[in-house]
Amino acid sequence: MCISKVLFENDPQRLVVACQEQEQRFGRAFSILEEGVRQRAFPGAAVAVSFQGRLIVHKAVGRFTYDPSSAAVQPDSIYDLASLTKVVATTAAAMVLFERGRLDLETDLVRVIPEFGLSNDSRRKKVTLRMLLVHSSGLPAYARLFEQATDPQALLRAAAELLLEADPGARTAYSDPGFILLGEALQRVAGESLDAFCRREVWAPLGMERTRFCPPREWHGRIPPTEEDRSFRHRLIQGEVQDENAAVLGGVAGHAGVFAPALEVTAWAECLLRGGTPLLQPATIDRFIARQTNPRGSSRALGWDTPSRPSQSGRYFSPRSYGHLGYAGTSLWIDPERKLSVTLLSNRTWPDRACQLIKQFRPAFHDAVIEAL
Repeated sequence: MCISKVLFENDPQRLVVACQEQEQRFGRAFSILEEGVRQRAFPGAAVAVSFQGRLIVHKAVGRFTYDPSSAAVQPDSIYDLASLTKVVATTAAAMVLFERGRLDLETDLVRVIPEFGLSNDSRRKKVTLRMLLVHSSGLPAYARLFEQATDPQALLRAAAELLLEADPGARTAYSDPGFILLGEALQRVAGESLDAFCRREVWAPLGMERTRFCPPREWHGRIPPTEEDRSFRHRLIQGEVQDENAAVLGGVAGHAGVFAPALEVTAWAECLLRGGTPLLQPATIDRFIARQTNPRGSSRALGWDTPSRPSQSGRYFSPRSYGHLGYAGTSLWIDPERKLSVTLLSNRTWPDRACQLIKQFRPAFHDAVIEAL
């Protein structure tokens, strides 16, 4: 049985009671989000919280934009997940392929993407798929590849030619290009696009019917815009991926591109909290969510992050917790000790990317949720 149907029973009377209960219990947490809207940290947000196997919060605040006439955010509004793609799609695909014995984490990247090794830098042959997951490949944090590449093949080639900034395995440094290459490697291992694989093998079994790369045009009116792009595409960005590199890749990429409502992100979290049913075995989950000891001092797990201090997860998530952030104002944090997941989706980049106030409101919201429990 799919996780979303187990968690989210469609009983109108039950939903009314739950709505009343969540307003009473989590009023302070909601007021933090409402204050974030007032201070223009984000124009609106949708949240979902699961606790001990049940949905306990499903809430929306604010509007699609700061215009009072814009649409109100609904609990099931669909958001650009930005880098949550790394865990909802790319890491999820890696976990499933690993579970099925089709993915060896110690495989050298050049064996899957030979063009990565065409440089004279012999260090490149030491980069493994595990290093891409842990962000220890030595690749740069970011590169404006879209400025030189106008099609997917050219952008992938540019990513494969990026110079290493450190020896492979020597340090942890978050890398979007690393996940661009990881996404491509997984597509080659799976023999199909990341979109097709995830829709069939990850999202469909969990009832995640509105989780998509490249959402259909008829969905766009339910998706808050991410920005007024004045430098690259020169138009309002709504219903298409904000990240420029992902856009050149056709909207399907390892580092960004997935759209989803909060409830369906929570369905993926609940799958993990329930030991992987129906996708994974607990041992696979344990392997991927464990904080890595190499490189020393890293907060990274395999594809996931873990709380550091200070953390956007707040003060209370346990040391065994794991999660991820997204540039557009999205986040997912999971605490296996409490059997808790918190999904917070927003478009804090509207109308541009300057505001960073979400960094104040997000941990405060997480703290208020746990204090209410």
